[in-house]
Amino acid sequence: MKRTTFLVAVLLCSKVVPVLADTISFTHEDFLLTSVFNDVTEFSFSIEIDGTLAPGSYSNPALLGVQYSVLGVLTENTPSGFPGFNLQRTIGGEAFYTQGSSLDFVISASANLSDGVQITEFVEFNFDGREEGTGRYHPPLLVFAQDGTGSIRNSNNTGGINPGSGQEVNVGFGEEYIVDLSFESTIIPVPAAAWLFGSALGLLGWLRSRTG
Repeated sequence: MKRTTFLVAVLLCSKVVPVLADTISFTHEDFLLTSVFNDVTEFSFSIEIDGTLAPGSYSNPALLGVQYSVLGVLTENTPSGFPGFNLQRTIGGEAFYTQGSSLDFVISASANLSDGVQITEFVEFNFDGREEGTGRYHPPLLVFAQDGTGSIRNSNNTGGINPGSGQEVNVGFGEEYIVDLSFESTIIPVPAAAWLFGSALGLLGWLRSRTG
């Protein structure tokens, strides 16, 4: 009898409990890009929130991980002196903040999250991939607002020796690249059923939030 009770207790303690998380993801294809200084030709971001998103303000929320890539062409003079870059980062949530990065955004009180989070449902969004002591020039600062405007540029990354230039990194905002972003600010949220089957409609400015 005691052995049975013990086995039941072990089974209960070893039960796997699923972790709920929402992922914010988007790419350059969700925006219209206009070069201001040098050029960013492609980018993609995937940010896995440790929890379920809801309307409201978020400042450095707990993250399970961040994955992003930014591809750029540098034809004008920059601190790095590089002709271009292809930055790809995969990093855990805690390490993301430890390296000097930050994430702040506001989801509108009227957002319909049953169909994912659309760009227009973010009142503001600020992803600062700043890195301290890593020797990288190009980690980005990406911002956009509900009025359909935004930008992506290098953050003020500092510290560490870059293996390509052989120099210690100390770069100001936008000294490597600045690209303005825009999107249609009048997109009407669609019902969940239409979202599932209507990707062929070609709606621009789409941010998807998935549970997994």
